[in-house]
Amino acid sequence: MEDRPSADEVLLIGTVVDAFGLHGEIKVRSVTDRVDHLRHHVQTVFVGEERRPFPLQRIREPKTGVLILTLGGVTDRTMAEALRGAEVTIRECDAAPLEADEYFIHQLYGLRVVESSGAEIGIVREVLQTGANDVIVVERHGRSDTLLPMIHDVVESLDVAAGQIVVRLLPGLIDEEG
Repeated sequence: MEDRPSADEVLLIGTVVDAFGLHGEIKVRSVTDRVDHLRHHVQTVFVGEERRPFPLQRIREPKTGVLILTLGGVTDRTMAEALRGAEVTIRECDAAPLEADEYFIHQLYGLRVVESSGAEIGIVREVLQTGANDVIVVERHGRSDTLLPMIHDVVESLDVAAGQIVVRLLPGLIDEEG
């Protein structure tokens, strides 16, 4: 039996929304766009808060955002229904390699946000996924939080290893009063 990874070692790929069919398949609302990578490179998924390991035997994508997974050991509809609502994760080390301008959302939390002049703005407290682009919520010491879009016009550099995001502030992005 495979070791169960800690919460810090996994990435969410989706949430079980229902059983599918009679033979134990599960229907998953997916949050990944790397289905081919999952299909060819991931052998084990982890289900639920306890991150129970299951061999990933088959994966289908009938439509964008929906996956049908066949998991080893889940052999009937009743077993599949018991997983409803559970998160499905993979080890971060099994994830597809990131492109130069990509990041995992969890990597942004706690990063320092500074202006290109070097002036510190604050710390990333939250990441909002708006559909068009991510937006970071920056906690500013003694001031109200500010929202900054993660777009090329604003973000000059993002260095996870250095723990820093350098931004170019466009007029009106920060309320100087708050």
